[in-house]
Amino acid sequence: MSGLRYAYNTNGLTSHRLSDALTFLADCGYAGVALTLDVVHLDPFADDAFARAERVRARCDELGLGVVVETGARFLLDPRVKHEPTLVTADAEGRARRLAYLRLACDLGEVLGAEAVSFWAGVPKPGVDRDAAWGWLADGVRALVDSHGGRSYALAVEPEPGMLVEDCDDWARLAAGSPGITLALDTGHCVVAGAYAPEEAVTRFAPHLGTVAVEGMRRGVHDHLPLDAGDVDLPAVLRALREASFDRLVTLELSRDGHRAHEMVPRSIATLREAERA
Repeated sequence: MSGLRYAYNTNGLTSHRLSDALTFLADCGYAGVALTLDVVHLDPFADDAFARAERVRARCDELGLGVVVETGARFLLDPRVKHEPTLVTADAEGRARRLAYLRLACDLGEVLGAEAVSFWAGVPKPGVDRDAAWGWLADGVRALVDSHGGRSYALAVEPEPGMLVEDCDDWARLAAGSPGITLALDTGHCVVAGAYAPEEAVTRFAPHLGTVAVEGMRRGVHDHLPLDAGDVDLPAVLRALREASFDRLVTLELSRDGHRAHEMVPRSIATLREAERA
């Protein structure tokens, strides 16, 4: 069984400079970073974004850190509306803005040497026909695959509770009509939405995994918690990943704990190592 490589999401390090965060992660024993493109660390719309990405890539190479690019920043495209616009926004111009951003994120991911670029579907607004929204989503995903598929990184769609693609079965439906995508499996989300326990989802969808996230989460409540809280059987998830010989980064997202990242970063890697031994 293969060893696992762990990464920490920068959306939980928002009080740290990115350079300090990378060093901190390496010093604590992480193998990578899940870099959320955002105004705090690496603003994809900054004039020097690509030059900064080159510097980040060089620093990660020095530290031995792999990279996953995350695209779920809250107010990057609209400073007044969280996560909008999306690929299921009724306004065609808004959908085009999201697609253009995802293409930009992919270009930055290539510069960063990322293993995967992860994105989600979005939440249809009230009154939006879900069949129409599904068509918009499928069109957007196919357009992204056509322009950026087949590169060295995985294009990974993440099911999110409450979004149009909410669980692994929704992902499978999308993938059936959009060849070229992989699954960004957040195992905590499995106890909120979907038919599979987290470890079952790993096993069932192992051939399709582009990136995997772990955290604590309570059944039916979409709230990212420390690894030793909630209802996820962490040892079972890690065992399933090892049995699947999963060799990409396993990321940890604690976006509401940036104020105590100095505690959560080392605590989390210790919890992961303990769970591996369980």
